Amino acid sequence: MQNGNVKKKKKKKSHVPIRLNMLFFIVFMMFSILILRLGVVQIAHGEKYLEEIKRTENKTVNTPVPRGKIYDRYDRIIVDNNLLQAITYTRTKGTKQQEVLGVAKKLGQLITFDIDKLTERDRKDYWILTHPEEARAKLAKEDLELTPSEQYQLQLERVTENELKTITKEEEEVAAIYRELNKAYILTPQVIKNHNVTPEEYAIVSEHLEDLPGIDTTVDWERKYNYEHTLRSILGKTTTSDEGLPREKLEYYLARGYNRNDRVGKSYLEAEYEDVLSGQKAKVENITQGKELIDTKVISQGARGSDLILTIDMDLQQAVEAVIEKHLKTAKSLPDHPYLDRAFVVMMNPMTGEVLTMAGKRYVKNKGKVEFEDFALGAMNTAYEMGSSVKGATVLTGYQTGVIKPYSVLKDETLYIKDTPPKKSWTITGMGNISDITALKRSSNVYMFKIAIAIAGAVYRPHQTLPISDEAFPTIRQYFSQFGLGVPTGIDLPGETSGLKGTSEKPGHLLDLTIGQYDTYTPLQMAQYVSTIANGGFRMQPKIVKEIRQATMEQSEIGPIIEPFEPHVLNRIDMSQDQIAQVQEGFRQVMQAPLGTAYDHFGKKTYKPAGKTGTAQSVYYNSETKFSTSSWNLTLVGYAPHDQPEVAFAVVVPWAYQEKSNYPINNLIGEDILDVYFDLKNKDRKKETAKLPYQEEAEDSRFNQ
Repeated sequence: MQNGNVKKKKKKKSHVPIRLNMLFFIVFMMFSILILRLGVVQIAHGEKYLEEIKRTENKTVNTPVPRGKIYDRYDRIIVDNNLLQAITYTRTKGTKQQEVLGVAKKLGQLITFDIDKLTERDRKDYWILTHPEEARAKLAKEDLELTPSEQYQLQLERVTENELKTITKEEEEVAAIYRELNKAYILTPQVIKNHNVTPEEYAIVSEHLEDLPGIDTTVDWERKYNYEHTLRSILGKTTTSDEGLPREKLEYYLARGYNRNDRVGKSYLEAEYEDVLSGQKAKVENITQGKELIDTKVISQGARGSDLILTIDMDLQQAVEAVIEKHLKTAKSLPDHPYLDRAFVVMMNPMTGEVLTMAGKRYVKNKGKVEFEDFALGAMNTAYEMGSSVKGATVLTGYQTGVIKPYSVLKDETLYIKDTPPKKSWTITGMGNISDITALKRSSNVYMFKIAIAIAGAVYRPHQTLPISDEAFPTIRQYFSQFGLGVPTGIDLPGETSGLKGTSEKPGHLLDLTIGQYDTYTPLQMAQYVSTIANGGFRMQPKIVKEIRQATMEQSEIGPIIEPFEPHVLNRIDMSQDQIAQVQEGFRQVMQAPLGTAYDHFGKKTYKPAGKTGTAQSVYYNSETKFSTSSWNLTLVGYAPHDQPEVAFAVVVPWAYQEKSNYPINNLIGEDILDVYFDLKNKDRKKETAKLPYQEEAEDSRFNQ
């Protein structure tokens, strides 16, 4: 038995060397293949791979330049560029997150960084990046079958508050820097810090650029508003480097050579003239070797954006805004003005359409303190019932349709129309037989009602129905549109509204239409309308931008004109000069003749104004509380001097009072703004004159219809 066991043991041992030999052989073959492969790589393809490592890649990118400046009509800078020292980061292709984090840690030792923008998500991202093992442990076995993005989302959800609390203040600063670095697009400079960069920070970062891959020190800019909040809603805004290109216009800008993080105009003047203000971008060639950015070459320097010269007079703009604020504040201190919260003034040159002032103010209370918000934009994108100010258009429509003639006499009396409240003028007993001029001077409603009835082909019979033709509303609106009422003014800004047309076509509403108490119009439309009357019948396109000028290097110099914007006539109204002169006389008497509705405020003015007052019943509506109530709007349109108009204006005060007011805010504002205009005119400032449009040569293409 023992011999048999010995034989079996020996037999087992005899197999061990064979297995070891097989294993050694396999290992030998694997090493041989590996050595052979290395030999092929080093000997046969060594040069090729060495060249690949050393191969450089050149990529040209466009870098932004400072935007063009914006000046007023007297060459005072409204919007400028404030130069800033900046630290930027350019990310190269293939850069890993840990490498970006390493740069953030080094940079965090050299600069202070604001952590206000750091979100909970940013903190979680940082924790996961700096705790990879703990982050992996948050995934169960079944989670590993998910996509990487789904796994990461689970990790984010499973980071606890206690884990986030382990992040120190110093680490939060690093996380904030990492957040900014991580926004960078490949080979496109990303601003990391440009506010409050101290000279010491700028110098020390500059000294350590070799240890900070992708980091550079340079000069950046931001928009500077020299007049603070004045006209800000019209000037518009630019995006920040955080915002970059607007998503809705991303493809548009990318196709034009913009980078995704470029700052562009996002509203009003800044957006409308983006192509002008953005300038010619500098072209920079980035040269990389592997992941390393080894050099940059400037291909072209680029050029600062061209400058805009506005038609606005900033002295007048500021003075008018002060006038509005003064009268809003006074009116709000009196009884019966609970819903008054805004007022608008538009002043323009009636001969050229140049907008001298576009002012709007909103009265708000913030923690018991009165504040005034800029609402200049409301002059073109909010509309109201304007009241009797539109009666000049009504009278001229009456002339053109042939239902009245200059000096036609109609009786001002209360009209009783079936199924309609009594329609009358503001006087108790009526004005009796009056002419067209008196109807304008004293603001007769009934005179306008009778024009509408005649246009509608109806015959007024007391207490009977008033059938009107289907063409009545379209006819009156078509003639009103010749003045710019109810249609776009054509101003060189985006977003203007045309106002609202009433939907009912009842006879009573037709009468309301002729006295400005049905359709709604904007303050800018009212200024264009009165300008059309002032200049003899030419509807001028309102202009905010007067000219584009070439940028200069000198701070105090204005460059040569690249593109002037000439006056543009949109249409000539279908009324004769005699008919227009008749309405001009009615407007003159409103302000300069006894019994004129604005005589008490303008009768003694040496600048000889003309114009028309307006009061309209309206509805105040609060969209937040859904509360609505009846209210009254006050308006005033005019121009001066009446015989050689150089300024036209519209004053609009919505929801001025509820029942009765002894504070004629429309006339008070109108008086003050004209006083200011003529006071400024007498100062030592540039004076410009313009011919009346109808005095230009007939062949001038600017006035072709």
